[in-house]
This record gives sequence, structure tokens and C-alpha cells, in this order.
Amino acid sequence: MEIPHQAVRRAADILFDAHQSGVACDPILPILEGGTVETAYAVQKCNTDRWMMAGRRVVGKKIGLTAKAIQAQLKVNQPDYGVLYADMDVPDGEPIDISRVVQPRVEAEIAFVMGQDLDEDRLTTADVISAIDYAVAAIEIVGSRVRDWKISILDTIADNASSGLFVIGQDPRPLGSFDMRLCGMVMERAGEPVSVGAGAACLGSPINSTLWLARTMARIGNPLRKGDLVLSGALGPMIAARPGDVFDARIRGLGYVRAAFAR
Repeated sequence: MEIPHQAVRRAADILFDAHQSGVACDPILPILEGGTVETAYAVQKCNTDRWMMAGRRVVGKKIGLTAKAIQAQLKVNQPDYGVLYADMDVPDGEPIDISRVVQPRVEAEIAFVMGQDLDEDRLTTADVISAIDYAVAAIEIVGSRVRDWKISILDTIADNASSGLFVIGQDPRPLGSFDMRLCGMVMERAGEPVSVGAGAACLGSPINSTLWLARTMARIGNPLRKGDLVLSGALGPMIAARPGDVFDARIRGLGYVRAAFAR
């Protein structure tokens, strides 16, 4: 079923206004009733175009829904993606105003920085490995403009894959220096572990999720480029953030990264 452009625009306006005001909105699924994943990406692109016209700079992509349990919950069999902007970057340890993200939650990830373009139409795992310049530990601060996180797959895709902010560590490593599948992750809040996981939790390996993203972006004519940052997907459960919370994430072989929320 084809959704009228007016419905796509209306959904985009609602999410854009929620982002601007910091007040969560009702799910947009009823507006896109009968729509598809492609419809939701049309909503996302509508706001991407608007943000770029406003001067925001795109610096990469984030991958979501990499955990099989979450895919099953939302009744999908693949991840989704969203756009990363330069103003989402928070220096490691710098106090974060929690009001910058609607309903914030945090998750630890492996981030990649691309060293080559990936615009071939039939990409392989080897292509992705060769194209990555380095990996670094990261914390993504996700947020949902949809009230109480009551999201469907269409809601989260339209909402830029529930993106918010991100923090990357300052100890970049080449891929061969650690095991991307078996590297363990522990994220602590005030010294207490709140999320644990490993690289294998991310579609079996963060390389697998990045290959999916690279193929998807090449297919739609918006390929990953040299210098792009890729947040490859959560290594463990996401945790709600509150004012004053400090989260420290350690990924074996990749070191440490901190997200600190101001009181």
C-alpha cells in the first residue's frame, strides 16, 4: 500500500517538532498505517534533508536492532540505520546536559572509522575489513521522540533509528589487534556493572552489521565514504540514564570510554 506524501510529511513534522521541543510525541504508526520499512525511511530522509538545509553536517551512520531478541520483539529480520551528525559528538567524559536527548538510554558499542569508500554493488566481508581504518570503543546515547519508548519498527526508523548523541574513546586500534567476536564488554554506573556483553551479540560480529549497512547504503546510492563513522550496534542491553549518572564502558582490546551526565 502506497502512503500519501502528505502522511510522510506529517509524520516527519511530528518527530521534528518533538526533537525541537524535547517533548515526546505519540507513536506515528497510525499515520503510516499500511506503510512499509521504505515508508519509514522516507520519513527519516525528509527530516535528514531538513537538518542538512539547516546546516547540520552528516558524519556517518548508526546501526540499530542488531540483537536478535529486539528484532523478534519488533517482528523484523534485519537491522536498521540512522544518520549521525557532527553535533551529536560528545568528547569523552565531558558533562552531558540530559535534556539534549528525549528519554535517554545508553549502550556500549564498537565504532569504526572508514578508511576507504564502499560504493561497490556487491560488497564482501573482506571489502569491509579492508575499508575500515580503525576501531574504537563507544557509548551511544539513544533517545526516542516517541512517548514511553512505545515504538514499532516504523516508529524507530522514522525517528532516525532512535538516535541521540555518541561518545567515542580516544584509543583507536587496528582490527587485527583484538577479537571482534569474543571481545567482552562491561559497562558500569558508579562502579556497579549494569550491562555486559560481547562482540558476538551484534549480529554475530560488528563486521556483519557493518557489511549489512555498507551493502544497504551502496544499494540506495548513498555509500559509506572515507572518514565516515559507523556505530556498529549494541554489545549489551541499553540502560536508562538519569541526571548525574556516569557510565564507564570497557571493551576488551579496545579500552575505555565514559559518558557523564551533568546533575
